[in-house]
Amino acid sequence: MVAFMPENWFDSAYQGTPPWDIGHPQPEIVRLDQGGQITGSVLDVGCGTGEHVLYLAERGHEVMGVDSAPTAIKKARAKAKQRGVEATFVLGDALNLSIPNHHFDTVIDIGLFHVFSDEERPRFRESLERVLRPGGTYFMMCFSEKEPGDLGPRRVTQAEIRSVFKDGWRANYIEPSTIETIGGHAQAWLASLTFGR
Repeated sequence: MVAFMPENWFDSAYQGTPPWDIGHPQPEIVRLDQGGQITGSVLDVGCGTGEHVLYLAERGHEVMGVDSAPTAIKKARAKAKQRGVEATFVLGDALNLSIPNHHFDTVIDIGLFHVFSDEERPRFRESLERVLRPGGTYFMMCFSEKEPGDLGPRRVTQAEIRSVFKDGWRANYIEPSTIETIGGHAQAWLASLTFGR
C-alpha cells in the first residue's frame, strides 16, 4: 500500500505519469471554487504537478503549491511557464510546513492525508495549524473505506478524520465523493474542516 512506500517512491512515480495525475483539476475542486467555498489565499499541500494550483491561479486566487517530490515540482513549474500562469511551487515536507509571515485562508489536499500513518496524522494536523489562519478552512479528499480492494492508499473512515481533527477544529461536513484517476475513479470522502472554533 502507498502509505508504507519509501519516501522517494513518490518522486520516482513522477518520472512517468502516476494514476492520480489526470491532467486537469479534480471536479470537486472546480465545484468548490465555483460555489464560493474556496476563498482568499490558497495552499495546495501535496500539489503534485500543479493542476489545482494552476486552475485556481487562473481563477484569480493567490495560490501556492507544496510537494516533497522534486520531479513533481519541476513539472508543475514547467506547466506554469508553458501556460503563462503566475504560480508558486515550493519543495517542502507536509509534516513540517513552514511559510514565514504567511497564513492561508484555504488549504486543499487531494489524496495526501490517506498516505500518512496513524503516528503521522497528528503531526500533519499540527503542520496545517502553522499555515492556516484561524477561521480558515481545510478541504481534504481521501480514499474511503467504501473503496473495494486493497490496491493503492489506505482507506480512511469518517471517524478517523473526526478523531484527528477534533481539538481546535470544526467539521463543517464529511460527505461521500470520488477521486478521479486515469481510467477510473475511487470512492472518497470530501471533508471541510475549519481551524479554530
